[in-house]
Parts: sequence; C-alpha cells; structure tokens
Amino acid sequence: MTDEFSVESVYAELLGRAPENKMEPRLAPLFRAMEILGEPNKAFPIIHITGTNGKTSTARMIEAGLRAHGLSTGRYTSPHLSKVTERISIDGSPVPDETFVRIWDEIRPYLEIVDEELVAEGQPRLTYFECLTILGFAVFADQPVNVAVMEVGLGGITDATNVGDGQVAVITPISLDHTDLLGDTTEDIAYEKAGIIKRGGFLISAAQPVDAAQVLLEKAKEVQVPFRFEGVEFGVASRTVAVGGQVVTIQGLGGRYEDLLLPLHGAHQAENAAVAVAALEAFLGGGEKELDAEILQEAFASVTSPGRLEVVRTAPTIIVDAAHNPEGIRVSAEAIHEAFTLTKLVVVVGVLKEKDAEEILRQLKESLGDLAAEYCFTQSNSPRAVPAEDLEELALDLGFGEDNVHVAAQLDDALEWAVERAESNDDLSGGVLVTGSITLVAEARILLGKTEV
Repeated sequence: MTDEFSVESVYAELLGRAPENKMEPRLAPLFRAMEILGEPNKAFPIIHITGTNGKTSTARMIEAGLRAHGLSTGRYTSPHLSKVTERISIDGSPVPDETFVRIWDEIRPYLEIVDEELVAEGQPRLTYFECLTILGFAVFADQPVNVAVMEVGLGGITDATNVGDGQVAVITPISLDHTDLLGDTTEDIAYEKAGIIKRGGFLISAAQPVDAAQVLLEKAKEVQVPFRFEGVEFGVASRTVAVGGQVVTIQGLGGRYEDLLLPLHGAHQAENAAVAVAALEAFLGGGEKELDAEILQEAFASVTSPGRLEVVRTAPTIIVDAAHNPEGIRVSAEAIHEAFTLTKLVVVVGVLKEKDAEEILRQLKESLGDLAAEYCFTQSNSPRAVPAEDLEELALDLGFGEDNVHVAAQLDDALEWAVERAESNDDLSGGVLVTGSITLVAEARILLGKTEV
C-alpha cells in the first residue's frame, strides 16, 4: 500500500524542476515523451478547455455530465488546492495515491531519456507542469478512461496539454491575464487560445470580446471545424437565485433544458453551465441531438467547484473565491451582491507578483463598494506572493480609507482578525471573503478545515 509520504516525495521531485509559472513555450519534448511512452495522448477522446476564467468550473460541469451518461472520465486541471493528486482525477475523484506513484515510477526512466536529450541540446529539462501533464496522459491511458477533460495550464498553442487533439475545443471567457506571456490585448491572447482548435474537432466558445471572437472564428474556418458561440447558437435563457445556488434554463444546440438546479453562485457560473451543455451536446451527438434532461439535472445537481465562491463556514459566513484577475473579481463581486444577504463584508486579500495587483484592488473597491467595510491585506506562503505591506500601500494610493485597512503577514492572523471584525455586527449578518489568489484560497481552505475537493 502506497502511503502519503510517497505522493509527497514524488511531488517534491516534481517541484525540483522548473516551477509552474516558468512554463516553456514548446511542444517538441512533449511529443517526444508521448512517442517513447506509446502515445497515451491518442488513447482516448479529449474535450480540451482553455480561456481566461471559468476553466476549472466548466471542466467539472462537463465531467459531471459525461459521468451521468455512464462514461468513465479523466479530468486534468490546475492548480491544486490541497494535494497534487487533485490535478489528475478519475471519475470525479483525485487519482488514488498508489496509482499516482506507480505510474510516475513507470514513466520516470522514459522522462529521463527526454531530459538527457534536452540537456544535450542546451535546453532546460522537462518542467514541473510538463511532467505532470505527461503523468496525466499516462494515468488516463492506464485506467483506461472513456474520455478525458483536459484544462490547459497557460495559453493554448504551446501548452503542454496541446499534445492531445480535442474532439471538442472549449473556450471560456477571454480577458487580460498573463499579459507578459500571452499578449496585451484580448486579440493577442485569443491567438494563443485558438491553438487548441484542431482539424476534426468542434469549437464551443463562451461569449467573447469582438476581437477575440473574430480570431477564434477565423481559426475554426481555417481548420474547417463547426463552431458555436454562446449568445448566438446557445446560452442562458433564464436564471433565478435559489437556496444554495440558482435555477437556470439553458438553450442548448440540440434542445432546451428547463429549470436545472445549479448549486453554484453567479451569472458567470450559469454561463459556464451553458458552455458545458453545448460541449456535451457537441461531444455526445455532434451538436444535433437533445440530451436527456433528467440526466443533465442529475449531473448539475452534483456539481461542486471548490474555491469558487465556496462557503466554507457559517456564523459568520466565510466565502473563499479564487478570482485572481480583474474580470474574475468583477463577476465574483456581482455574484456576492446577488446571492448573499450580508450587510457587511470583511475582505482578506493576497495577490501573486505576476498578477496586476493594482487593477485587482481597484476592481475590488469598485465592485464591492460599501458592502466591503474593511480589508485585511495578507500573503500566502508562495514565494511569488506580493508582500502584505506592498498591497496596503497600493490600496492607500487607490483611495482605500486608512481606517478601513489592516495588514497581517500571516494568513491565520488575517483570518482571525477578519472573523472578529465580521462578528462585530450584532445581527450576525457580517461575512468574510478570502480572495485574490488561488494559493491564498488553497491555504485558507486548509486552515478552515476544508480538504475535500
């Protein structure tokens, strides 16, 4: 029986490679690894997902739909919240520890061959993310799964996951993020994302900025694949707030699905659900057949999206949300105003250095408005975290009131302070929001006793 230490030791080995935010814009070593391993990237059909926001939630909805239809699934997403095995899920659960370690032990000698070839050419060894992606393909081929839902790590065209050819390419909303790597406009970013659209596939896209939509449309025409866009061929017909989430009616490609209970908050999750439905229709019936509404209802009722407007504690309400770019903050703030009856919110914020901290803070101030009574700036344990004091300085420059900001370099201190401030409301209608980075949300979930995904 493999123990926890074995997974941790593999993780430590992976972390010894180039870090996650230092991804190499290359695919040749990935194809070489696939060739040596017997092409696990061709062992199962793939639904490939890229976009700026909503990828993981959409992936989880698509996975739930596939499983409700009786298919065995692999799901590859990133980053993880509490344990690396979450990135490689089998039938909705993280890959078992023993499988994770066994497959890594099997493929390690072959990856060393690729490493040696790269070093001989003067190139860096396979990175952390490249190795995890290869491991994901190998695990899914070993199972074997009926279908894999693969989320890109960054961009699309040279992302490690792009050694797989998606039968359906899904593109969630594109906005500005990772501009240092992907480009300064949504058009530039769309060129990167369009790289997952392949001949023989099918494009399903969320509603996009006009320049981004044009890029995706041209790519789909170039490789001669059918394309369907939210707001044109499918979309959310109606939605109403319900206890624990919302009730949505979705106009799909092959049918209309009335009154689906979605246990997630916000208009953006309803739109993710519409994209997921269209992707399921494209995969299961070429976009022409209606899905069974009862099966879809069963699938959506089971959907969770850890770390995405997730209530991890009540009295006071503590919400963790992994929004880490301005557009993500904006849609989450809208959902909080809509779905929660809070009279006061204490916001705990941490941001990573590669993100636009100034715009994130500006968006928080603008979108949450008077609901956000106080802010506590903190930092995760990531070496990429912006120091809490720097965030405070930025906030004061942006016009946050001096009396309304607090600094706690340690997250546990920040949470303790925020809960105390939220509880100062006599009517218990105060809440805490933890946001700004996925690493911060991951650590908060663990501190608050939430480890399940």
